[in-house]
Amino acid sequence: MQTLIVLVFDNETGAQKMIDHVQSLQRQQLISVADAAYVIRQKSRKVKVKQVNSLVGSGALGGAFWGLLVGQYLWLSSYTEAGADATNGVDCGIDPDFLEEVSNIIKPGYSALLMMVLSMPKEIMLVLAKQSDSLLYTTLNRERETQLREAFGIVDDI
Repeated sequence: MQTLIVLVFDNETGAQKMIDHVQSLQRQQLISVADAAYVIRQKSRKVKVKQVNSLVGSGALGGAFWGLLVGQYLWLSSYTEAGADATNGVDCGIDPDFLEEVSNIIKPGYSALLMMVLSMPKEIMLVLAKQSDSLLYTTLNRERETQLREAFGIVDDI
């Protein structure tokens, strides 16, 4: 079972700065990150997405996954009819209410670190929550993980 964790920062640099801390937690084996990306939603509303290769583990979903998730499921489909058509009604395996909440909380001028986490003690989640402006998460059971991989055309096993 994986957990999608979104750490939100009320500035454009917070997510990038958090990467070093998460790397340290990984070296201490306090967190196991399968894949990660950070998002910067500039004040101009332009969105930049970058996979965090230094946090990527085996079973990484890839940069294309993050770009599609952010572009099609977080913002594009929320704001335009064409965006809604772009998802073709495909359920990506992530709770739509969660996706909407993430979309709404990452405002222009904010950044977010998105991580697919394989394991992490609750205490570490509390530490991360204190170091960010908001922490959102959703758990994906095996069926939802499979659904997510199929929605994005990812054929490797987790």
